[in-house]
Amino acid sequence: MVLPLLFYGCIEEFSAKFVDFESALVINATITDQLKQQEIQLSRTYKFSDEGPEGEQNAQVWVTSADGTRFDFQEGEAGTYRSEMAFAAVPNTDYTLSVTTQNGRSYTSNTARLSGSTQLDTLYAERITSDLGEDGMAIVISNSGDPESSGYYRYEYEETYKIIAPRFVGRDLAINPDGGWLFPERPLDEKVCYTTDLSSQIVLADTEDLDENRLERLMVRFISRDNYIISHRYSVLVRQYVQSFEAYNFYETLNNFSAQESLFSETQPGFLEGNVFSRDNKEEKVLGFFDVSTVHEKRIFFNYEDFFPGEPLPPYADPCGTSTPPEDKLFNQVDLNLIKYIDTNPEPGPFAGPYIITPRICGDCTVLGIPEVPEFWTE
Repeated sequence: MVLPLLFYGCIEEFSAKFVDFESALVINATITDQLKQQEIQLSRTYKFSDEGPEGEQNAQVWVTSADGTRFDFQEGEAGTYRSEMAFAAVPNTDYTLSVTTQNGRSYTSNTARLSGSTQLDTLYAERITSDLGEDGMAIVISNSGDPESSGYYRYEYEETYKIIAPRFVGRDLAINPDGGWLFPERPLDEKVCYTTDLSSQIVLADTEDLDENRLERLMVRFISRDNYIISHRYSVLVRQYVQSFEAYNFYETLNNFSAQESLFSETQPGFLEGNVFSRDNKEEKVLGFFDVSTVHEKRIFFNYEDFFPGEPLPPYADPCGTSTPPEDKLFNQVDLNLIKYIDTNPEPGPFAGPYIITPRICGDCTVLGIPEVPEFWTE
């Protein structure tokens, strides 16, 4: 069965202005109706030649509600600010974001409020053939909207998956300070690990052209059957944000405009105006959007065997070949922790060493994940 990836609504025309690069403040701010420490991220635009954005540090950040209540935020990781106290956005209330950077510049947002509530009814996985003819897994949602809700949605997901090192053995290869080699026991926590990845794409949907405020069988993620992340057990947490038309329009334009790796693609060649601006200089460019959203989330698990019974596992993250390097090269590889021991070489030739080894990624899962089992994990 083939599923559509996204539903799209009508978007206001956007005209990009191409300008020379300049450093601009980037604000990624969504507060929700979940009672929690809300989070706001500040960074700076960066050039194509840079590795990525740097967090904007030492800023003062706060959100104010229409009744004058002020929620202050404190910086944790560089550029990430969390509210000092847990709070939840409430209906029919306007909120405003304020930021003062360490250089004394002040920024604020237009007011924003919740845009209604829509229940995330179902989340499930289904084996499909994609529009491109690729076999894999679809992560699919359906929802039911309140007639008073906006009908504009944004989706994020967190996927967590089990990794089993395919060439793990119980012995390691270590250098003996007195000469020769040692074969210490390997810890089992290098055999099975877990990794969590965050969505890096903007996934949007709307019900503007539908008969009712309801989405059926919307695919928010497609995973090729050749992707090693589904080799064993896989879990995904999907969050649904109910947005205003203005927020949806901003994210949709950003999606079409940038198509880069991060939700706020600071390397874009033009400038995209949001609802945040400078108090001090109306000409100063500020990138980002302050949004207030209702959020619903669900999590599912599945095993590869559930959908591909008896079929070969997807290719691992590395081909996991073996080699028998001579001892001088082997010494360097062990010293740099590049390889893992497999076995003794029963027939070492003139150009081969005494041991069979494999790349570390194939015998040690901690290259790709951590051994601690996530609190939410179930088997």
